[in-house]
Amino acid sequence: MEQTIFHHMETVRRITEQSILKTPEEIVDIVPKGFNNNIRWNFGHIAYIQEYLVYGVLDQKINLPVEYREFFRAGTKPTDWKETPPSLADIYSVLFEQKIRIQQSLQGNLHKKLPKPFTNHFGITFHTLGETFLFSFYHEALHLETINRIYQSIIAE
Repeated sequence: MEQTIFHHMETVRRITEQSILKTPEEIVDIVPKGFNNNIRWNFGHIAYIQEYLVYGVLDQKINLPVEYREFFRAGTKPTDWKETPPSLADIYSVLFEQKIRIQQSLQGNLHKKLPKPFTNHFGITFHTLGETFLFSFYHEALHLETINRIYQSIIAE
């Protein structure tokens, strides 16, 4: 079953990687009417939350550039950015490397109990690393759909 889960992670992340490669850099900072964030934020947010749902819930170090927390954690938005965010190429590299690192570190550990149960903003409580990891695929897909909606809004204007 573990190999099936990792295969699913690879599938979801491949879709994300293909999406980021097809996205023109000149539109990634546009926040269309009706949205709080842009395409760049959504891709960075996928990376940050994946990292949190694998390492943060275990009280382990987040292995991303330190600025990812300030740019991409839940509740942030581009209008609050005071510095230049990572390029799309940098975010792509982080997402690609993250997939490999997570698969290596999680093998044989999906059953691992969290130090304390984690409840997300949907009110869902998780007790094991496997539960948070599986939820991260849903989260990634939600943000891929948001990226698609933002993209469609931009090209419709």
